[in-house]
Amino acid sequence: MKKRWVINTPPEWEKIDKLSKELNCSHVIANLLLQRGVDTAEEAHAFFNPTPNMLHDPFLMKDMDRAAGRVNRALADGERIAVFGDYDVDGITATVILVDYLLSRGGDVVHYIPRRIEDGYGLGKDAILSLHDQGVRLLVTVDCGITGVEEVAYANSLGMDVVITDHHECKDKLPLAIAIVDPHKPGDTYPHKNLSGVALAFKLVCALSGNPEEMLREYADMVCLGTVADVIPLVGENRVFVSRGLQALKRTTRPGLAALIKECGC
Repeated sequence: MKKRWVINTPPEWEKIDKLSKELNCSHVIANLLLQRGVDTAEEAHAFFNPTPNMLHDPFLMKDMDRAAGRVNRALADGERIAVFGDYDVDGITATVILVDYLLSRGGDVVHYIPRRIEDGYGLGKDAILSLHDQGVRLLVTVDCGITGVEEVAYANSLGMDVVITDHHECKDKLPLAIAIVDPHKPGDTYPHKNLSGVALAFKLVCALSGNPEEMLREYADMVCLGTVADVIPLVGENRVFVSRGLQALKRTTRPGLAALIKECGC
């Protein structure tokens, strides 16, 4: 059986023709750009040539100041910090970034990644109790936590503070965490909503370090992997992450990534 494309939205030929002439490109390319929200030649040049200056200030995100402040206090006071991730690529790369950065700051850090079958997705009370028994006093989630109302309340009852970084949609009731960093949080005016969990972990380390360019050099490969694997739209900041990440992957010094690349024959 022959298949064919079905275009639900009729092409806007005037806009297509105008952008095509401005960029000296085909109508097909101009139409694809317009479908991705790229309306001007200036936006198109940024789309094709992503640079770090396209990254927004992490502190534009609601609660980022509270999250960074609490983590910095834990580092200064020598508190044990747990990074609670997820078992998919996005969650694992987010965990890697935050754990690695905190260790570079001399932090006392452990991490926890749930098992898909045994533990399921997200925060669990058994895991929280186990981390508490290991001396954890600050729990930071990556790529999960936004729906963990009961679990965060349980952590609080044990004397643990919780900082949530997540990119999933919020429900009506939010957990009572010290800080919730999620661009979908009501009242958040961050310019870019379609970020992955690893991108939010990256934003947190940028806020902690104060040097986004250095963090991009260090972690672009991780942000790239998580962003692509989670099928996040490659627009705005995500294009910077993937563009720089693909370059970094070509010369990676991470043994695990090098082994995977060799095994795949890339």
